[in-house]
Amino acid sequence: MPRTADHDQRRAQIADAVCELIARDGLGAVTVARTAARAGISVGLVQHYFPTKDDMLLHAFERVGATVAERVARLIEEGARHERSIADVLTAALAENLPLDEGRRAEFRVTRTFAGRALDNPRLAEVDARTSTALRAEIARAVTNGFECGEVDPVADPALAAARLAAVTEGLGAALYRAPEETARTTEALRAEIATVFTGECRQYGR
Repeated sequence: MPRTADHDQRRAQIADAVCELIARDGLGAVTVARTAARAGISVGLVQHYFPTKDDMLLHAFERVGATVAERVARLIEEGARHERSIADVLTAALAENLPLDEGRRAEFRVTRTFAGRALDNPRLAEVDARTSTALRAEIARAVTNGFECGEVDPVADPALAAARLAAVTEGLGAALYRAPEETARTTEALRAEIATVFTGECRQYGR
């Protein structure tokens, strides 16, 4: 019997092939046959794991979100280890959602493509909504933690701040995708927006 890890690896291989096709040629390029060729496996094996194209797309959408979430988790862990302020860690975490380099630009195109298809696909819409909710929850948690270390004014509303910063991040991402030469300005704009919420100095590490 193949191990569960083998099945997970094969699913990831197929999902990565879907994302590579979308990033390069758009959603119209994604077929079971092209996905199989890109992944280097048979059409039958793709269909074994994903009976329909929508099943395949759904898993690919979830994998992109999980990949970004894993990077963010590492940034948070590294931030605590290196005693960085919450504002700095949040800036780096939100930047993972921006098309700041070739890899994140490809991810951004994939997520925007899926978000567009989610308008007419309830299953993709559910993943899209869950991803958005999780992002706002992470930002709200950062704001709440900011109360405790002195970076955020206690009168601030975490949910409102999270909604605003999430919307700003999404807007900056779309603008940067259209004008990739604005990388430095986009990062500066994100940091400036976060600074309107994180107005105090970090006391978390006894500074």
